[in-house]
Amino acid sequence: MKNDDHIVVDYDNNKIDNICEECKNEDETVKQNLIMHSYKICNSCNLSKRIFPL
Repeated sequence: MKNDDHIVVDYDNNKIDNICEECKNEDETVKQNLIMHSYKICNSCNLSKRIFPL
């Protein structure tokens, strides 16, 4: 009999949330920007970074 107690499957780590990495607010545009540009940032933070790059 084979013992498979050491196998751990965790699928919850790969869920995508809608929380911006800059302002920490939840916005639906975060997921859109993640798909389009590969970064988790909302449109308002994206605009402010383009106007005032630091």
